[in-house]
Amino acid sequence: MKIAMALVIVVLVLALVGTFMVTKSEDVKYGESTKRNTINLTVIYIILFVVLAVGVIWYIVSVI
Repeated sequence: MKIAMALVIVVLVLALVGTFMVTKSEDVKYGESTKRNTINLTVIYIILFVVLAVGVIWYIVSVI
């Protein structure tokens, strides 16, 4: 259980760091579509959170 939770945390941290690294490069047209990009990133993180939460719950239920 501790290994699964650690893996979830590692994936979340890597995704966050990767997102910050991508945002360092400046795109000239980024200002025009900031709202769309923000919505897309938010949707990606929500989907990732739901998938990982279901995986952790499934793991907990299957172990017990």
